[in-house]
Amino acid sequence: MGIAIRLLIAYLLGAFPTAILVSRLSRGIDLRTHGSGNAGATNAWRVLGWRLGLLVLVVDVAKGALAAAAVPRLPLALPSEALAIMPLLCGVAAVVGHVFPVYTGFRGGKGVATAGGMLFAVAPIPMALALCAFLLAVTTTGMISVGSLAAAASIPIWVGVLHTPSGARYPSLLLILTSVLALFIFWTHRSNIQRLFRGEERCFPRLQLWRRLLR
Repeated sequence: MGIAIRLLIAYLLGAFPTAILVSRLSRGIDLRTHGSGNAGATNAWRVLGWRLGLLVLVVDVAKGALAAAAVPRLPLALPSEALAIMPLLCGVAAVVGHVFPVYTGFRGGKGVATAGGMLFAVAPIPMALALCAFLLAVTTTGMISVGSLAAAASIPIWVGVLHTPSGARYPSLLLILTSVLALFIFWTHRSNIQRLFRGEERCFPRLQLWRRLLR
């Protein structure tokens, strides 16, 4: 019972509709009817500006981090064998909540920021390296979606590579969950991938640092 309650709380935390609330309170609009139609930080940045987009990003990252770090510590009965994997399960529940939020008709964001927050809590070194992959991809292509896909794909690789050499003892479940999570994020980005193949994906030239260096 303690496991189910924790997962429900983590899901409800992840389902908090940050972008939709910020767009309604600041502009009186539903973000899902503007821009890409996605209720996430990237679309908030595009439609509402960088300040509000950054606010959405910070809160969405915090949802994942809190779900993985705080929810498992709630004073509820928990079998000893579940202690090690509970942060992972709660983090994944928060990501599912972000993508399929019960509060807003199960139409949410793509889960990248919330997944990032969760992984920073449970596997900070692999996540930091995945963040480097994100930044490299974004500053090269100018596309947030490409950075998100690069980070998602690299996470299970870093978990596997660093498991022994770094001295980290990641649960075996972490490799499985990060692999599934990567596939899930690719699935939520399927429309972006289609636009990439068509050459229609939105690019932010100001993020392409190499262009600035060549000027």
